Amino acid sequence: MTAALLMALHLIFIAYIFALKYQEESIGSAFLNVALIIILFTVGWSISSSIVKIFFDSEGISLELNADTISLILLSIAEFFFYRFYYGQKATEAGTEM
Repeated sequence: MTAALLMALHLIFIAYIFALKYQEESIGSAFLNVALIIILFTVGWSISSSIVKIFFDSEGISLELNADTISLILLSIAEFFFYRFYYGQKATEAGTEM
């Protein structure tokens, strides 16, 4: 359930960024931002999964918090700070606060 919620939040974020960049810049920029998010998600999940598997076995802590869910949570925290910095900088340069 936790993994499904985090995946849904990622899809909502992709749709939000696509709409925002499509309105502010162009459709090409919107697709490039979506591609950036997808690439960072896949590579980041692989890296965080490798790190988590050093500390936990595949069962994880409980039935709901297995190793993949823990790595997805770790990835989401790291992505939050990265995207806050990346898209927050561009919003303040344009004169609006995100």
